[in-house]
Amino acid sequence: MKQEYKKYMGLAGWLFVLYLCIRYWDYFINLVFIGIQAASPLILGAIIAYMLNIIMNFFERHYLKQCRFQVVISQKRMICMLLSFISLAGIIFLIFHLVLPELVNCFKELLKKGPAVIEEIYISLRNNTNLTEYMEILDKNVTLDQEMLEEKIEQAIGVLLNGVGGVMNSVILAVTSLVSWVVTLMVGVIFSIYLLIGKERIGQQIKLLICTYLSKYHTKIFYVANVVNDSFHNFIVGQCTEAVILGSLCITGMWLCRFPYAVMIGVLVGFTALIPIAGAYIGAGVGAFMIFTVAPVKAVFFLVFIVVLQQLEGNLIYPRVVGNSIGLPGIWVLAAITIGGGILGIGGMLVAVPLTAAFYQLLREDVYDRNKIEVIEETLEEEKEES
Repeated sequence: MKQEYKKYMGLAGWLFVLYLCIRYWDYFINLVFIGIQAASPLILGAIIAYMLNIIMNFFERHYLKQCRFQVVISQKRMICMLLSFISLAGIIFLIFHLVLPELVNCFKELLKKGPAVIEEIYISLRNNTNLTEYMEILDKNVTLDQEMLEEKIEQAIGVLLNGVGGVMNSVILAVTSLVSWVVTLMVGVIFSIYLLIGKERIGQQIKLLICTYLSKYHTKIFYVANVVNDSFHNFIVGQCTEAVILGSLCITGMWLCRFPYAVMIGVLVGFTALIPIAGAYIGAGVGAFMIFTVAPVKAVFFLVFIVVLQQLEGNLIYPRVVGNSIGLPGIWVLAAITIGGGILGIGGMLVAVPLTAAFYQLLREDVYDRNKIEVIEETLEEEKEES
């Protein structure tokens, strides 16, 4: 009786909480967003720690196994964590070092050709007889007296002053956002260091809490967590490897075909290739526009080159490198990218695919287990009837 009473009281409590969430939905959503914003440095730190943990595990498995120096062995975690930070910083520096010089050259070309294009537009407008006649008629019909002229000048000065004030406000907001972003990044990095140093102890504490307060469901919770972790790990490793290969092939092919901005566009294509299916085409579109500013004809050949490269990568490289590590059919990958991008943009595209893969695997295994149980029950019933 007491157990049923506690059960009904718990159900009533959850229903009351659900009612409050529905009744005060706006306040609840605002409270959730405030909580996420307040915890954003910690969330960022957890993301950084998860990414760096993959690199750190690689160093721990391969590079310090044969070391015989006791000092190095005792500080194995710190050394591997330092190597992972150096590796990530080196990758970021290399990307910027490869991209920025060619990006500066692209803007220089645009600035050189800008005045010539404007002059051509001006000459074409001046040579347009219909437009010239219309402007002459407009000049004859429009007369401004002194008072109207002064009023227009005052309005122009007011607009100019308001524009200066708006620019100052925008500069202040930009500086404030930059400082806030830097502080958030620093706190996130520090939090990630603490997580990486004590990841085993933190994992044991989380497991103890789950086993204590969710003892009935702890097995399923651990299983779901392992599936989600494997899905994200395979996705990150596979997509990064595939992006490096695709970017390298793009740079090599553009050098052989003598396309401009080969390094920058190749790095961009490789970086956007982290997004499955659509990512490389996004980078190719930006690259085609940049080539178009220099050589319009080569931009068309570049698009043909990207299509051929994508077919080669999709049919030969991607299945061998990534294989079935994601374990998700192509149609569901496309659906995950579409929905995730619509909700959270590019970040949603990156997160939606491994989450959908984990959900797909759990659902598939559950359906298989249920059907297997049904087949066993039907077999037992048939055996009983025969006996």
